[in-house]
Amino acid sequence: MDYIKLKATITPLIIGREILVFQLAEIGFESFVETEDGLEAYIQENQFQQNALEKVALLSNAEFSITYTLEKIENQNWNKQWEESFEPINVLDNCFIRAPFHEAPKQKNVFDIVIEPKMAFGTGHHATTFLMIKRMLELKLENKNVLDMGCGTGVLAILAKMKHAGKVLAIDNDEWAYNNAVESCENNNVDVEVKLGDTQLIKNSKFDVLIANINRNILVADMPNYVDALNNNGKLLMSGFFSVDEEIIIKKATELGLKFSFSDTKDEWMMLEFDK
Repeated sequence: MDYIKLKATITPLIIGREILVFQLAEIGFESFVETEDGLEAYIQENQFQQNALEKVALLSNAEFSITYTLEKIENQNWNKQWEESFEPINVLDNCFIRAPFHEAPKQKNVFDIVIEPKMAFGTGHHATTFLMIKRMLELKLENKNVLDMGCGTGVLAILAKMKHAGKVLAIDNDEWAYNNAVESCENNNVDVEVKLGDTQLIKNSKFDVLIANINRNILVADMPNYVDALNNNGKLLMSGFFSVDEEIIIKKATELGLKFSFSDTKDEWMMLEFDK
């Protein structure tokens, strides 16, 4: 599968990069790498639409200076691209996310997750994945049934199983992410069920903890399904949105009878936790 790489330089950098990631994700870009002066974003070639890119609001915002180039990346070159840019992630000195070509952590009794760098969101480099991992490290997941909705690489599902969760289900509607998650679970020797699809797959299921790291619009649209799939006293962890979206997410969750219990932020991105 071939991809289109967008390489952008952005000023001002930090907030501009975060907004651009969000807006590119809304039009189908699925993997992002931060660079010194901007970012690289990737989308499947058959999903790329030039007219959709031209409508990305930030690119025409006078408060930001953004230049970008587009390049076709052939599938056989992808692993080499990531090997040159993928760096290990350390979360609270307790969870390490690395590629197979990185050395294992020297610390004992830590979570060591190995992710083959491919075209799937969720390597831990993005602030939202980092926030979700950080919170999961603080929660007791033993024997709890966990759902990772929009699983990407499956890293959150893998961590849940490493924390001795009961049944763990990972779902993504992107075939590449699905295949990547299956491979990641096998490589980490965890018993996680991975499915290709959407919330239709959870209509007759119940979970104690539901994790959803997706964009704001999907979270709001699918939240009723999340609530239906939660056991009483269950927890819903959501990320994939900016701090400015906090009120929208909390309002929807409250309307559905959820109770706010925790929040965290990183680089303008946010995660929220609710109890049923």
